[in-house]
Amino acid sequence: MTTSPKTRNFRIDFKTAGPAIALLILCVIGFLLNPAFISEGNITNLLTRSAFIGIIAVGATFVITAGGIDLSVGSMAAVIAGVMIIVMNGAVDTFGTGVTTVLIGCGCSIILGLGAGWVNGVLTTKGKIEAFIVTLGTMGIYRSLVTYFADGGTLSLNYDIRGTYRPVYYDSFFGLPIPVWVFIVVAICGWLLLNRTAFGRYCTAIGSNESVAQYSAIKVDRIKTLTFVIQGLCVSLATIIYVPRLGSASSSTGVLWELEAIAAVIIGGTVLKGGYGRIGGTILGALILTTIGNILNFTDMISNYLNGTMQGLIIIVAVWLQRGEWGRTKHKTE
Repeated sequence: MTTSPKTRNFRIDFKTAGPAIALLILCVIGFLLNPAFISEGNITNLLTRSAFIGIIAVGATFVITAGGIDLSVGSMAAVIAGVMIIVMNGAVDTFGTGVTTVLIGCGCSIILGLGAGWVNGVLTTKGKIEAFIVTLGTMGIYRSLVTYFADGGTLSLNYDIRGTYRPVYYDSFFGLPIPVWVFIVVAICGWLLLNRTAFGRYCTAIGSNESVAQYSAIKVDRIKTLTFVIQGLCVSLATIIYVPRLGSASSSTGVLWELEAIAAVIIGGTVLKGGYGRIGGTILGALILTTIGNILNFTDMISNYLNGTMQGLIIIVAVWLQRGEWGRTKHKTE
């Protein structure tokens, strides 16, 4: 008995639909544990928290698709936040506590993010150093710099500037918090760039086989450097909407953000070895991670202090599943 074409075409692609199914199951579990899970306040908080990691994870998708890795994003966010606060506090005497000072701080964030990403990219490509080693080194550098700037304590934003800056995090537009809108715009731009441009195709080609990409006249070093620059830009955008939340920066700012960003990318289906990336999956991955943390806050079964443990386990399991899938695919092609 043969299977009709309609029946074959109706099969669900669990590799693509898996993250969406997992998110749906988590939402059901959250509701069953506590009906307050679906309250407007909790959903708003969940989406806003997802925005920070989601924006950074969109940048990480490009880096990982091209066969790289960036472990410095959390420390990068910390030092950018610290410098932003120092610059804005210093600009008060000249520009006051209005929008101009906030815009100066935001511009500083963009420049620092682009610069930090460029440094990571150039050291990786021109310096011929593994991305893991480069970003591990810059992670330590950035973290120590913000600790130095804060003299081992905390850098606090001028109270009056914080009053001007607060709406960037706390205000809403058409019912959605501003950070969520920023996340949506970044995700759309990321999807278009990865799936509808030559740059996105080059990232995939480089991640699949860098040597073949070079023989195909693709400017590998330039493309890989640009992926790190995009990552830096995404970190700077996430930092811009994060600073008004607490109005401070310290050595603990952005801790484990690199773990969450990488986990979101891998959960979403992007292959850690490179060569295949999914922005849509990354968005779902960020939502899944935030939902897991949110559920842990609603239950006493597992301490929310073990959130990092859960994220680490998720990365290990996701990569293990990817290796199994890759092995089966390779076996079929042979």
